[in-house]
Amino acid sequence: MASDQHPTDLVSLRTPLDPERLRATLVGADGEGFYTRVDVVDETTSTNADLLAAAADGGDRQVLLAEYQNGGRGRHSRSWNGVPGAQVIVSVLLRLSDCPLQNLGWLPLLCGIATVDAVREVTGVPAQLKWPNDVLVEGRKLAGILVEVASTSPEPVVVAGIGINVTLERDDLPVPTATSLLLENAADLDRTRLAEALLAGFGDRIRAWARAGWDTAELAAAYREHCSTIGLAVRAILPGDTELRGVAVDVDDQGRIVIRPDTGGAPVAVAAGDITHLRPA
Repeated sequence: MASDQHPTDLVSLRTPLDPERLRATLVGADGEGFYTRVDVVDETTSTNADLLAAAADGGDRQVLLAEYQNGGRGRHSRSWNGVPGAQVIVSVLLRLSDCPLQNLGWLPLLCGIATVDAVREVTGVPAQLKWPNDVLVEGRKLAGILVEVASTSPEPVVVAGIGINVTLERDDLPVPTATSLLLENAADLDRTRLAEALLAGFGDRIRAWARAGWDTAELAAAYREHCSTIGLAVRAILPGDTELRGVAVDVDDQGRIVIRPDTGGAPVAVAAGDITHLRPA
């Protein structure tokens, strides 16, 4: 449960990220790691925008972390900025050779799985996913994810951005329904350790997906285990402002949330829409 009881010395908690440690773990001395490059900057407008601009240079598996970003964007172009030294703000540039274009929609969900795993492993906070990729703690938003496509030909090139609130205080939160690891009494607030676990887990998930021939069955199974939306009564606002109410009963192999309407009839698979959790089914 969130608490207002936490250390007041935020300076000691907001130590800078350790780029050398991250490179040693994620790239490796001989380049044996998943990533080819890891950079940390003090400030930028948007780590996603920076890597989208760099995509034309042919890079792959590049990581950019920022201590602060002043022009971040979330879904639906919502603004998303940071507090210096208080968040993990990271983007990854990937070339997904041979990945079918119709499967790219699974990448944001994969990011969500990796984020939940890292938060649980490092901090002990019981994070879960709200479909499609909001990372929540008891209904409060802890992290956001934005995946953008740089190009699709001759191969898919994407940038995956993840932002996790680490030492934000209540007055720092962008909305009252957000939270941070500090407010959730996390066992560990080391941002370098959290970023290391997040990126290592993300790389492992991408490798496993590629080995599976980009098949989504394994990803779907993992996602279902992490998703708190399944089993809840929900309201979905669909494109065109159509409303659908019912119980979320599954996430299918295409990553769509499947809702059994309150009005009866066959379950409806929703590919895009704003979902609100209403109550336990």
